[in-house]
Amino acid sequence: MGIERRQLLKILSYAFGSGFILSQNELAGGQNPTQPASPAPPAKAAAKDESKGTKMEKVAGIGGLFFRAHDPKALGKWYAEHLGIILEPTSEGATPWQQEAGPTVFSPFPETTKYFGDPNKVWMVNFRVHDIDKMVAQLRTAGVEVKDPESYAGIGRFARLHDPEGNPIELWQPS
Repeated sequence: MGIERRQLLKILSYAFGSGFILSQNELAGGQNPTQPASPAPPAKAAAKDESKGTKMEKVAGIGGLFFRAHDPKALGKWYAEHLGIILEPTSEGATPWQQEAGPTVFSPFPETTKYFGDPNKVWMVNFRVHDIDKMVAQLRTAGVEVKDPESYAGIGRFARLHDPEGNPIELWQPS
């Protein structure tokens, strides 16, 4: 018996959202990047709005990434097989993909950017990795075309690829 969509969204919102909450110690580098972070309990994020003296309610993290696909089942299988991303739970008690705590960049780009490649693609996902060379080798062994990694001082190393439907993916090994 499958679970109801509302239950699934509740599970996903808690599981993904709580994994993005970082304490000040973790932001200052107190977290060992090679160890998975345990999800923090849900917390209410607020920041003081200096102009009004009130606190602004802020989102606590990303609860999921949802996008259209020509063949969702095949594409989901590709992400699981090549990048280790477990798809949404399909039964009560199943666990969604858990990511490690770490930096997440949220950045709108100009409509005319060439950064994503195909101008018809309106988004790109960037995945953090521990060892970009191993990930690139693993993907290439599986027949996935991946551009050679590029280094940016103080930021890290990046490699580009596309999923089978042409969606741009960037791999990032932080400095």
